[in-house]
Amino acid sequence: MNTALKWKLIAGFVLVFIAGGVTGGFIAAATTRHYLFSAHHGIAAERMRNRLQSQLNLTPEQVRKISPVLDKAAAKLEDIRKDTARRVHETFAEAHRQIADDLTPEQRTKLEQLHEGHHRHLHRFHDREETRVPASPAP
Repeated sequence: MNTALKWKLIAGFVLVFIAGGVTGGFIAAATTRHYLFSAHHGIAAERMRNRLQSQLNLTPEQVRKISPVLDKAAAKLEDIRKDTARRVHETFAEAHRQIADDLTPEQRTKLEQLHEGHHRHLHRFHDREETRVPASPAP
């Protein structure tokens, strides 16, 4: 085997390794984002219910009795999440307004484009989540 062929094989293996790492990174990011940001109260209540049922060996009667409490807690947590998201958005919007004072017109345009791109990305993400996870009925 000549030297050129050895280097080509090594480069091929390195490229395959890098491609696998990049693919794994994208999959991990998508999965993590799904679990972190899809805390709809139906899913949260179901996870709490399943976890308590398995860890405490609850009877079906006990599960039935605690379900309204879990549904109410999950709805409150969802309200907290929405309020926090709103406050974060307001904080960034205010920071952008203050930053814009020190930018050139071209930089302001670019900042607005970045903001719009982020806004579109969030709407696509939330629309995708809402179609995947049906809202649970209120308790």
